[in-house]
Amino acid sequence: MRLYVLARNPTDSVTEGFLPAAGRLGLDVTLLTDQPDAHRRAPAPRSLSALEILDCDVRDFRAVISRISAHHSPGAVFTNSDHLQTQAALAAEYFGLPGKDWRTALRTKDKAQMRRHLAAAGADAVWSAELPAGQDPSVLTALDVPFPCVVKPREGVASEDVVLAEGPGQLARRCAEIQARRPGAALVVEEYLAGELCTLETLGDGRVRHVLGGFRTEVSPPPHFIEERMTFVPAHPEPVTAQVLAQLDALGVGFGACHTEFVVAAGRARLIEVNYRAIGDQCDLLLAQLLDIPLFEHILRTHMGQPLPADLGARTDGRARLDYPCARSAGTLTAAPPSSEETVDGVRLTYRPLREIGERHELHGTNRDFLGVVRATGTDQTAVDRAVADFVAGHHWEITP
Repeated sequence: MRLYVLARNPTDSVTEGFLPAAGRLGLDVTLLTDQPDAHRRAPAPRSLSALEILDCDVRDFRAVISRISAHHSPGAVFTNSDHLQTQAALAAEYFGLPGKDWRTALRTKDKAQMRRHLAAAGADAVWSAELPAGQDPSVLTALDVPFPCVVKPREGVASEDVVLAEGPGQLARRCAEIQARRPGAALVVEEYLAGELCTLETLGDGRVRHVLGGFRTEVSPPPHFIEERMTFVPAHPEPVTAQVLAQLDALGVGFGACHTEFVVAAGRARLIEVNYRAIGDQCDLLLAQLLDIPLFEHILRTHMGQPLPADLGARTDGRARLDYPCARSAGTLTAAPPSSEETVDGVRLTYRPLREIGERHELHGTNRDFLGVVRATGTDQTAVDRAVADFVAGHHWEITP
């Protein structure tokens, strides 16, 4: 069977997760991308006998369908990119293949549409307004905006240009700054949802849905929302999980992997955003290891039309944490620890750098400021936390202006 994978830039999820899994499943893989050179430079998984990489404007579903039609007959179409879920869903539907409903993919990607849909369904109502691309932010002064509020790109991802505004003047400035960086992007302004920030990770085949657990997320101080630490939660309180799943049902989410971010305050769960794909930033790699299941194979099998087992056989005694050392200023990375793996007091700890020494970067106020990922798994949370804290304290990251 030939699997078409839609991707933009290479990610750990693709290079270390899905492509090796496709090889273990014996699939022929064609990767469609608008960044072919970057993918050709990435190391090919050993489990794949061959990886075909084709240039394609994957942002355009018509180009995707045309490229596939002129090539080998598809057995499955898949993507783990936030930006390409609707395109992959439309291509799968065109070829009569299993996939996500393109309407659901669209309404979860479009944050304004997600808010409208949840409100219309009676699932949750969050004050929200849309600022079309190029429109002067002064139009927002006519609205009864609740402060503080959050400004974000309507179709953004990974905390990119997500920022808090405390008042009308600051809101106008924040919008203008984002518009200058993203002249073609529509923005969403919505009420700030206070509470403990969490995630729920799910996997379904349209018939059954498995809850894989979730994370508690610690973010940087306002005005930005950089995810600095993730602590695994085997199971959120049942009423909280039920509320999140009900809102996912209202959106139509139920096929493949889904990474849902929400806050909990006084027992009430409210969605921040729904990423209709597997969690990234190496959390998916950690989940597969922690739960001891072939997570990436399961996800691919759903897109091949194979049902998920009623019981995944996942371990339930695992504990984990990820820390993301971040740049605090613009400049060149001049000192940082190398990639490493070690086991300390029963804790398996892995460090992976995300920047090379000598690279220069501006300060983004987003996940792009990550310098590396420290991830640790074990069966005792205290030991896991101690191993990560000791690793971070014992190493040095230096940025030279």
